Amino acid sequence: MEMLIKIAIILIVGFIGGKLAGILKLPSVSGYLIVGLLLGPSLFNLVTETDVKAMEILSEIALSIIAFSIGSEFIMKDMMRFGKKIFWITLFEVVGAISVVFIVMYFIFNQPFAFSIVIASMSAATAPAATLLVIRQYRANGPLTRAVLPVVALDDVFGIMAFGIAISIAKISISTEVISVGQMFLNPLVEIGGSLLLGAFLGIVLAFVSKLARNRDENQVITLAFIGLAAGVSKWLGLSPLLTNIMMGAVLVNVVKTPFRIFTSVNDFATPFFVLFFTIAGASLDLSILASVGIVGIAYVFARAAGKFLGTFTGARIMKADPKVQKYMGFAMLPQGGISIGLSVIVRQELPTYAVAITTIIMFSVLIYETMGPVFAKIAIKKAGEIDGIDTYFPEIEAAKEKTVVTEQIPLQPAVE
Repeated sequence: MEMLIKIAIILIVGFIGGKLAGILKLPSVSGYLIVGLLLGPSLFNLVTETDVKAMEILSEIALSIIAFSIGSEFIMKDMMRFGKKIFWITLFEVVGAISVVFIVMYFIFNQPFAFSIVIASMSAATAPAATLLVIRQYRANGPLTRAVLPVVALDDVFGIMAFGIAISIAKISISTEVISVGQMFLNPLVEIGGSLLLGAFLGIVLAFVSKLARNRDENQVITLAFIGLAAGVSKWLGLSPLLTNIMMGAVLVNVVKTPFRIFTSVNDFATPFFVLFFTIAGASLDLSILASVGIVGIAYVFARAAGKFLGTFTGARIMKADPKVQKYMGFAMLPQGGISIGLSVIVRQELPTYAVAITTIIMFSVLIYETMGPVFAKIAIKKAGEIDGIDTYFPEIEAAKEKTVVTEQIPLQPAVE
């Protein structure tokens, strides 16, 4: 079948899935993923594995836009106020997930050290896309919502760094060659540092170039070009496109006087890519893996959740964060997706001995968390009383809408004065 026809079908089916999810009081993301599963090889096979690979560029665009939007959460005046809390909550959350998963894999199930340390490090990464879309859908705002996205963004930074260190340790543990400690830590640090430096540079350039834009359309074109440039140059240099775009967005939101005119212009363009991204992600999941993961895979899913809950609660409690953050942050940290799948590709390249076992368990975990994660994210913001929080915190926005013929999409997380 012609690829353009398949893309059209994915958009239509994804749209229907989102509407059905809304009727069932579920996040749209869950609907996209479930109908994607129906389209994939596990069921009707309308979207084959070859098709998924051919559409990878669409997923890369969506992930890059998501990363850029996540960067907008790093508003310095807000970070100065509660930045230390965000840092420590994230650190405890990452350490909690890695520690619990490693203990369960290595000490309880007696798995090899290399396998245990790598799969434990992969448990840290959270899928920002699902959480971001749920917050957008329910117009959430409040203490929990304002803390979640910065934590998710930092979580990915820490998670990628932890994975780089873990894969180096794992290779040393099974290698007969002598590898220096310096080499073990240098590679991941170069990737993280290089990505952040590149993102900062592109963010400064984009801030200057955006001043030349005369209207919304020109803002959109310029910004999307820079998002693509950040992702492409990062891949070319062996850096992280995700971290580069996060940093570019973070720099932009702090150096431009009216940054949200830029971010909203991109958000207006991005929705079809989000629908494609999540529906294709659902199509890429394979139900046949359920038969091969066994008790170890099930234990990994529960251990990761336990580590996330324990880490976020401990960090938030120690930092005396808002009670809503202490109670419900863990729910919002469960989604797992694109980043973990990307790390699985690296495992196949760097640690082939355990690649099949690790990839199988990670894909099983993604199957569970990508479908249920958005539901838990909704539970978190609902329990915290932050659904439609933008209207509560910023009622003047609704009043302004009634006076405007063409309404711009409001920012996800407006800066709190």
